[in-house]
Order: sequence, then C-alpha cells, then structure tokens
Amino acid sequence: MTRALIVCFAGASSTFLASRLRTLALARGVEIDVSVVALSELASNLGDEFSGIVLVGPHMHTDFDLIAARVSAAGGSALLLPQEAASPAGAETALELIVDYRNNEIHPNKGTLSA
Repeated sequence: MTRALIVCFAGASSTFLASRLRTLALARGVEIDVSVVALSELASNLGDEFSGIVLVGPHMHTDFDLIAARVSAAGGSALLLPQEAASPAGAETALELIVDYRNNEIHPNKGTLSA
C-alpha cells in the first residue's frame, strides 16, 4: 500500500481533496493511505524514514524544492500537484499522478508530469 501525504499551509482544501482521493482510489482498486498534513508538521510526519509520496498543493509551488529535498532525505518522494488538483476533479488528477509515479512514468521530486 502506498502512503500519501497531502501537504498544504492550513489543511482545509486538502482535506476535501484527500476525502475525494480516498473514495476514488477505493472505487478503482488503488491501495493508498492518504493523510493531510500542514507544512509546519511535515517533518514530524516524515520521521527518520518515509517511503511514501508527499503531494504538494499547487499554491505551494515556490516551496516545492525545499519540501522535495526534505522528503527525499527521509526516503520518500514529492510530487507537485497541478492547478487542476484544486478543482472538483482534483482527486482524479492526484490519483493519476500517484499511479503514474508507481508505474515509474514520472520522476519524483521534479514536479508534475507536465513540468
């Protein structure tokens, strides 16, 4: 099972995305464990070892390189969500990124598939 953290500044919009992502993944048979974490709590959620994916909200693109470095140092991968992730269809976009990452179709810590 893939562990995915959605990181954002406060957590409100990401909570909605996480809920829709869980529902969509379950319907499609994709095994993921999705949680939301505020940027200020990211380090404590990564711990010393983290083998999951951190999805970074598009509004945090200026912080992406720093976040990706922290996640990579803990053993995980970071993916920057595109703008459409904030739309009602955002869960579809996020799930596609996770599946593409798991299939080695995108390189982690570099942003989205289109980046």
